[in-house]
Amino acid sequence: MVQVAHGMAEHGARYGRLAASLNAEGFAVYANDHRGHGQSISAGLPLGHMADENSWNKAVDDLDLLNGEIRRRHQGLPIILLGHSMGSFLTQSYLNQYGDNIAAAALSASNGPPGLLGKIAQLIIRIEKLRFGKTGHSALMSAMTFKAFNKAFKPNRTEFDWLSRDTEEVDQYVADPLCGFECSVASWQGMLDALTTLATDQTLNKIDKTKPIYVISGTKDPVGENGKGVKRLLKAYEKNGLSKVTHQFYPEARHELFNEINRDVITHDFITWLKSAI
Repeated sequence: MVQVAHGMAEHGARYGRLAASLNAEGFAVYANDHRGHGQSISAGLPLGHMADENSWNKAVDDLDLLNGEIRRRHQGLPIILLGHSMGSFLTQSYLNQYGDNIAAAALSASNGPPGLLGKIAQLIIRIEKLRFGKTGHSALMSAMTFKAFNKAFKPNRTEFDWLSRDTEEVDQYVADPLCGFECSVASWQGMLDALTTLATDQTLNKIDKTKPIYVISGTKDPVGENGKGVKRLLKAYEKNGLSKVTHQFYPEARHELFNEINRDVITHDFITWLKSAI
């Protein structure tokens, strides 16, 4: 069983092609849309608003609700949780809170401890909440993240060139009304607060040291600081004795690995790891 946790400003249906490849190898695939995303957008609330309060933990709990349903339907089968981008951070939280419910975890396009920049971002988003409210949008946060990510790929064809070298995949993302929106201030605050705790010694000491973890990233992914942030995460795992961590860095690949021009190789590598993990 593979459970998918999608990224920010997208939705689970975008993993249909990956699911088909996994199905062909004998894996069933489940994916929920996080609160404020895809088919989980509440009437009267803006896209990307996960909750007024405690949004991050609520999203992690939602992952466990789906996990429980998978376990009910397929008793005894191991579940591997695959998280992409924001979903990879939710997966890191899940490993800490509900790690016993999964056999392994895979982190796509993730990052490690944010350090001082994380603290600064926390302060900024709190100021933005005072300005725009919980459901408001922060143009400053958008400029610091998605728009800043795209600057590395000038001259830009679209606002989302940073996602993939495959222009057709980028165009599909741009044309999807359930992709590319700005998330609410409360959602940003929940994630930024979580990021400062995910790879601390206190958190990592709660994770089973023998849990298989697969970390994959593109060397041109701005979310992972072109690999630098991912290396910090791997170093934190090593420091805390996590003994079954495997990683792959794909040269020149951007953010959405499973939508990249070399996605067939990336998918093959992922399936190979899945089979070894279980």
